[in-house]
Amino acid sequence: MSYVPPHLRNSISNSSISPSSSSSSTSSSSVVTLDAAVDNHHRHHNNNNLVSFACRRTSPSLPLPDPVFSLWNPSDRVLRLTPEQIEEVRSRLNVDVTVASDSPPAHAPVESFMDMRLHVSIMKDIEFHDYTRPTSIQAQAMPVALSGRDLLGCAETGSGKTAAFTIPMIQHCLAQAPIKRGDGPLALVLAPTRELAQQIEKEVKAFSRSLENFKTAIVVGGTNIAEQRSELRGGVSIVVATPGRFIDHLQQGNTSLGRISFVVLDEADRMLDMGFEPQIREVMRNLPEKHQTLLFSATMPVEIEELAQEYLSNPVQVKVGKVSSPTANVSQILEKISEIEKIDRLLALLVEEASLAERSDHPFPLTIVFVERKTRCDEVAEALVAQGLRAVALHGGRSQSERESALRDFRNGSTNILVATDVASRGLDVTGVSHVVNLDLPKTMEDYVHRIGRTGRAGSMGHATSFYTDRDMFLVAQIKKAIADAESGNVIGFATGKIARRKEKEAAAAQKGARIAMSKLAMNGPASVNIEDKYKFMIAASNMKKEGAADSAWDD
Repeated sequence: MSYVPPHLRNSISNSSISPSSSSSSTSSSSVVTLDAAVDNHHRHHNNNNLVSFACRRTSPSLPLPDPVFSLWNPSDRVLRLTPEQIEEVRSRLNVDVTVASDSPPAHAPVESFMDMRLHVSIMKDIEFHDYTRPTSIQAQAMPVALSGRDLLGCAETGSGKTAAFTIPMIQHCLAQAPIKRGDGPLALVLAPTRELAQQIEKEVKAFSRSLENFKTAIVVGGTNIAEQRSELRGGVSIVVATPGRFIDHLQQGNTSLGRISFVVLDEADRMLDMGFEPQIREVMRNLPEKHQTLLFSATMPVEIEELAQEYLSNPVQVKVGKVSSPTANVSQILEKISEIEKIDRLLALLVEEASLAERSDHPFPLTIVFVERKTRCDEVAEALVAQGLRAVALHGGRSQSERESALRDFRNGSTNILVATDVASRGLDVTGVSHVVNLDLPKTMEDYVHRIGRTGRAGSMGHATSFYTDRDMFLVAQIKKAIADAESGNVIGFATGKIARRKEKEAAAAQKGARIAMSKLAMNGPASVNIEDKYKFMIAASNMKKEGAADSAWDD
């Protein structure tokens, strides 16, 4: 494949290869045109600065092999399940499956890896890692993916969704014609952050360790692009990437889209939040015609539904649990405190936990402390270390090697307190996190749910402590309602996505305005209050409450 620099395009367009002839020979050259993207470490740059590129195969005379979508069926035991039995299993797994009325029904959930009839090498690796039983999302999503259908998967964090797409993806790659040097990839996973991409690649390697010559590459910003270039040009089966850096490599002619027949968009809601929608759309619209797409999201905002309608073909929607609700596995405590007292209260809380752990001869519980700003992140970590606690900071201002080192030390227990900005609120999967502390509450309920979702994972119990001030009262009211609903067993989902967050901010601003106005009226005294003005603010506050309640009840 070749990249045409912008300053040479005019001269090349006037050469013997005309635009019309190149566009009419897609069967032999697989020419695509994409916009270059900012990498995820400079993703906030203006998308208008993107430049176009062309990528084509280095050997246009050799046709690409057609993708293979193998016929798959589970074991006979699963095939004999009646519709009533299938629904009973889904109900027990808390799985909701939706298909279009004119589409065939989805495959039944499979509660045993043995019944999935996986490749022998994959089964060997599943056994090696002591995976005994599929999680709910795996039991239903894997049969759908293995059968070759597009999938829209929605499950809360920590549900095991990475393996739900990793295992079918590897099985799909094994059915394809072998990769040659300068060829591939066969499958692409796009993820929003470096940390999540690294976790996905780790999972891919875990389930392909027994396979010879099965190569994967991780393509993310903040690392050596030359090493990535060498890997890609050598030929790989699977690429796990952040959108910006992947398109950088497409620009440079280091890889192509020509053989991709399996695509995963993981944490798609987060990618849209981070401004990657133009890059995602450019990749998706230039893929080969025959490909399978899996889209996974922890929430289901309208933006994700629109993306799915555009790029998924008759997808099976699999939803596990109440994905937009605070997890029932996390006990939540709200503590009102002044801003200047927050750090002292945090130190007292964690020093007390350290003393308790020492007296009981237990290790200090893994704890994540969320803060609002990078500078505050470093400040808090330094304060904890000064108290004799083992803490490390994680935020976007640190280098890739520093971030990797911080996560590695936290995972292996060298440090047991991770002080982080929202860079760690999604996609960070660390086993055994038992306590999340919100030193600073986030701005939205959605971000709060993702933060506390770092604990209480995979069925274990977790604990969340949140400090708040008067400025947080709108969010605190939502959290208290969600806690009350969870305790009563009446869990109500809330709206997610950019549109929902904008409405939430507007409602919060309206509440604040009404509160200030009412305070001014009260200070002026009854004699100076205009009756119409008084009731105007009361009505505004009442309408705000009604709108907030409607938004809270807006399920995904």
